[in-house]
This record gives sequence, structure tokens and C-alpha cells, in this order.
Amino acid sequence: MFLAKVEGSVVSTKKDASMGGRKLLLLRPMLVDDKDPTRFKPGSNTLVAVDSVGAGEGEMVLFCQGSSARLAPGLKEAPVDAVVIGIVDAVDVLGKEIFNARSAR
Repeated sequence: MFLAKVEGSVVSTKKDASMGGRKLLLLRPMLVDDKDPTRFKPGSNTLVAVDSVGAGEGEMVLFCQGSSARLAPGLKEAPVDAVVIGIVDAVDVLGKEIFNARSAR
């Protein structure tokens, strides 16, 4: 599992039939900064993931990739490489809270 910030959504009207009705989100992975572990630094890439939990723009989410993504309910036969599996409430690193959804709004 990985952490990411939802940066937006992706709309695709023509897609594989198994993807019909699925919300697609644009994610930017978030990494704990190795120079200052009390904060995150954004990853350099973005990826598209299927939303399975109703996440929205600006939220911090948990996502998984690869064969694990197809273990999410209803995705076994879908051509999916990434899926959002949770919305993050808080992140603690080395005993210090570095993210809290209530204060991030």
C-alpha cells in the first residue's frame, strides 16, 4: 500500500466494458521526506487509480497497485493496475503526527 494525494479526476467515455461506471482519480504519491521525516514530499509522478471508497480531490488516500489492485471487490476481471482502498484520517511518523485530515481542510 502507498499514500497519495488526490489531484483530480479522469473522465473517459470510451473504455473497456468492465470499467463502466467506475470513477477514476489522478493521484500523486506522497513520500515521507528523508531529510525531514516530520513532513511529506510529493512524488515526481502521477497515476490513475479506480476509486473504490468515494475519495475526492485534495484528500490523502491509501492505494495499492499491481495484482493486489484486482483483489478489491468487483475488480477481479477488470484491467486495473491501481485502486484507492482508503481515505486517510491521520499519519504518525516517529511519534509525531505529520498529517491530520481535519486540519488539512
